[in-house]
Amino acid sequence: MLILLQLLIVISMILIGFKIGGIALGIYGMVGVFILVFMFGLEPGVVPVDVMLIIVSVITASASLQAAGGLDYMVNFAARFLKKHPNRITFFGPLTTWTLTLVTGTAHTCYALLPIISEIARKAKVRPERPISVATISASLGCTGSPVSAATAAILSESILGGIGFGIKDIMTVTIPASFIAILVASSVQNHVGKPLEKDPEYQRRLSEGLLTDESETNEEIVAHNPHARWAVLAFMFGVALVVLFSVFPNLRPLYHDNPLDMTTTIQVVMMSTTALILLVGRADVHEAVKGNVFAAGMNAMVSIFGVAWMGSTFFLGNRDAILSSVDGLFASWPVLFAIPLFLFSIMLFSQAATARTLYPVGLALGVPPLILLTLFPAVNGYFFLPNYPTEVAAIGFDRTGTTGIGKYVVNHSFQLAGFITTFVSIGVSYLLVMLLY
Repeated sequence: MLILLQLLIVISMILIGFKIGGIALGIYGMVGVFILVFMFGLEPGVVPVDVMLIIVSVITASASLQAAGGLDYMVNFAARFLKKHPNRITFFGPLTTWTLTLVTGTAHTCYALLPIISEIARKAKVRPERPISVATISASLGCTGSPVSAATAAILSESILGGIGFGIKDIMTVTIPASFIAILVASSVQNHVGKPLEKDPEYQRRLSEGLLTDESETNEEIVAHNPHARWAVLAFMFGVALVVLFSVFPNLRPLYHDNPLDMTTTIQVVMMSTTALILLVGRADVHEAVKGNVFAAGMNAMVSIFGVAWMGSTFFLGNRDAILSSVDGLFASWPVLFAIPLFLFSIMLFSQAATARTLYPVGLALGVPPLILLTLFPAVNGYFFLPNYPTEVAAIGFDRTGTTGIGKYVVNHSFQLAGFITTFVSIGVSYLLVMLLY
């Protein structure tokens, strides 16, 4: 009975934080830690310091890139490519947002591209819902393959997969091709969803009321005011390349006690040093870096992980024996079922990194094989299920035709089909790749 009461408190803190939004998730997670420790006498769990420091280092570099105009430069490059292929926007739009996330480690780079994708689709007489829905999901999916995302950092920490020999190379080898195939499948299906644009009643209503014109031009490209933005992009890419290089070739890292420097520390040192290079060659104002949405999103993720992951660790370690006995052999016999708690927790936690950092240690303790945990990585993208994630809300607003939206029952929204297709397909392809490669 006592463990059920503690579990109720943990879930309540998550739901309260979820309802309030922002850093409240982490704050109420810490309230949960306080209750579990001081009222129930549980020993505090493991603080995910390694993941938090990686997030700080990577987000600082990304925020500096944004301050230098580097993100705008990359978006402009992507926009020019998309405008050359308007009839393939349902495929190229999602692949573009996915690629930007792979490089930068954050899905929030898609904000600038979504209105461009919408207008290109409208001009090409393609229902904007089709490319926008997959593009929004693809941006989040890119986090599970990026070498510098908070989610990747979470599962590669020394207390999870990093401590048993897995590296960035393993993540990228499996999740990148799996995500690519999943996006193509989702785009192919989504290309037949909904009425053609010319027959959509909401679009026709907006046309008749003069809310938009049928032949308007696509959005103008974002202007990068800093002429040195290109150098900032090259500096950032250099840092990302170093992270991948040191992961693939551990012998390049310095040795300490006959062991190479761990990747957690390597990422922190490389990305913080890269930040200095970005600011130098990009001639960016360091004070502007903390004002952008990239820095805000990153710090929000760090606070969430601090509170929620610590609360989850405290609850699990304090009730470890009881939890393991209650599901004895279930996940060891049917490890793929662990995708269900990963998916459900990601809906509540609103964070891939927080979900991975909270549940992956539990999965290992429950007997889920590390390779299966690797294949289930895309399951942490379940927060598309409810259409209140910032990227989804923004996507709905950017589609001026009204084809992208939320249905009567809330869960029947424009992103649901693309979300489930990419999740199932990427997990399936990941499993096949793991069976072939390992």
